[in-house]
Amino acid sequence: WSWIASPSNWTRLWEGDRHRRRFSIFLTMNTDSLQSIGQDLSERERRVLEAVVRTYVDFAEPAGSRTLAKRFDLGVSPATVRNTMSDLETKGYLFHRHTSAGRIPTDHAYRFYVDRIMRPQPLTDNERERLVQEIEIGAPSAVERLVQRAIRALSVLSRELGVAVAPSLEEAIVERLELIQVSSAKLLMVMTIRSGFVHTVYVDLPGEVQADVLTSVTQVLNERLAGLTLLEISESLPERLRDTGIGDGRGADELLNIFIQSSSELFGWTSLQGGEVHLGQTSVLASQPEFNTGARLKGLIELTEQRALLADVLGNREHQGGLKITIGSENPEEALSDFTLVTAEYRVGRLKGVIGVIGPTRMPYEKVIAIVDYTSTLVNNVLGV
Repeated sequence: WSWIASPSNWTRLWEGDRHRRRFSIFLTMNTDSLQSIGQDLSERERRVLEAVVRTYVDFAEPAGSRTLAKRFDLGVSPATVRNTMSDLETKGYLFHRHTSAGRIPTDHAYRFYVDRIMRPQPLTDNERERLVQEIEIGAPSAVERLVQRAIRALSVLSRELGVAVAPSLEEAIVERLELIQVSSAKLLMVMTIRSGFVHTVYVDLPGEVQADVLTSVTQVLNERLAGLTLLEISESLPERLRDTGIGDGRGADELLNIFIQSSSELFGWTSLQGGEVHLGQTSVLASQPEFNTGARLKGLIELTEQRALLADVLGNREHQGGLKITIGSENPEEALSDFTLVTAEYRVGRLKGVIGVIGPTRMPYEKVIAIVDYTSTLVNNVLGV
């Protein structure tokens, strides 16, 4: 591992599989916090902590000293392992539910494990082929369908909940506008947005519009608005639709005025932020031991129903060109305090979306990180990034 310090974050690079692919993981810790993690641990404590994390991830059961001594070549007696675990508990890396029970890693332990111990595990040929089949081969042109296929594959391979959020449309460029009359009192405006998105908005009318007027207004809208971002349009629409020269007494000016008066609703990027959350197979996550009680399963279901919360959390994640991992209490919302998020960006032209997984903090980080990284790379390749 090589660690590179920057003013705002640390980037970790790892090269390992046959293609020498490089994982760049943006860690959600500031420099001071990252430097302090594990500084107070001895080599023995690090080895015992790694053994506890690996055991708990594999079996979802608290790790006892005898189990660790038998399973790992720690070079010390079970009594010494037990004393070391007690020290790690005092330092905030482990906890136990009952007096006689084994220890369980805390969020702090998982963070240390991810930052200082873990190495992403290269994907098998079968795993690569599965992802390529889902994402690259015969990939549909619609971005939304491509992302849905990707998170479905993520869910199956990682055994976590695949998740993605659509790109924000603040910088989306309008490529073409079409107006279709669907009734005497309603138009359908179809906006084709560069990078493959299509957005539709209904426009209320005071009465039926003649076909030639609709054609003239459509032409003006395309001449004045095509090539601009939604933000530019919403901020300057009245000025851009002045002096069109098509006022002929048949309703063109009135129709254009409707667009001017309703510009914030029709083109306002705050109402067109994208941000739609796509989820993979919840049943995959529900089968994990963390959710074998009614209360925990209910909490998982409630989380998947909080689409606005997930859209906000995912949409505001900063990735700095790599993966981002937030563990338990590091997440900004209480509803995510028992979960880990591993995400990456995907790009559609100038627009950015987020793709990754949500799972319990007891996560096989080596495998999950590799799967999310490879998936995001494939998605970006298909989208031409």
